[in-house]
Amino acid sequence: MKYNPWRSIILTLFALTVGPALAASSAPRVRVTTSMGQFVIELSPERAPLTVANFLRYVHEGHYTDTLIHRVVGNFVIQGGGHAAGSLELKPNHDPVVNESGNGLMNKRGTVGLARSDAPHSGNSQFYININDNPDLDPVATRWGYAVFGKVVEGMDVVDRIGAVPTASMGPFKSDAPIKPIIIQKIEEVDPNATAPAAAAPAAGTNATAPAGSPAPAAPAAAPNPPPH
Repeated sequence: MKYNPWRSIILTLFALTVGPALAASSAPRVRVTTSMGQFVIELSPERAPLTVANFLRYVHEGHYTDTLIHRVVGNFVIQGGGHAAGSLELKPNHDPVVNESGNGLMNKRGTVGLARSDAPHSGNSQFYININDNPDLDPVATRWGYAVFGKVVEGMDVVDRIGAVPTASMGPFKSDAPIKPIIIQKIEEVDPNATAPAAAAPAAGTNATAPAGSPAPAAPAAAPNPPPH
């Protein structure tokens, strides 16, 4: 075949223009607005397609509006998205989703996973965010793990503040419930290529004091923390 320099130039220009545009069309993102500030989660549909589709279904239906972050375990996880902020009752859910914990995504600090009961395929609307590396939540040959389906890409300082609030036994929650309710005001899908807006200020009267630095590594415990449920 005869060498055509124009063909090479066109291919190079295509790579320089279309290539970055395709790269810019990154994974879907959602913005979580809480009474303590905002954070953004980038989802991983290529690794956890069923879990991401399940989560976005709840997002688009407005399920998460005015739900609680009802569980905070220091140096472990924060968890929410299931209980109504007013009544504290569980909101209706769709059928549970198949466990995708074997997708290669690990429960590292800042990652987002699907909470579930002891039954491996029981996850529905509730999600958790790891505020430390939590390898005990990853799958092993003898048991299912907890499926990671995204990661916090903006506002991890807000997650850390939530993870540092005082907790107690309150209402239907036997332990680890924030003494001052933390409300998920809304979760909305956002353009992954858009410039992020300035973080919203915490609502009046909420705990906005940031901890001094990142959370310290978890100290060895007498017993492991109970998994997200």
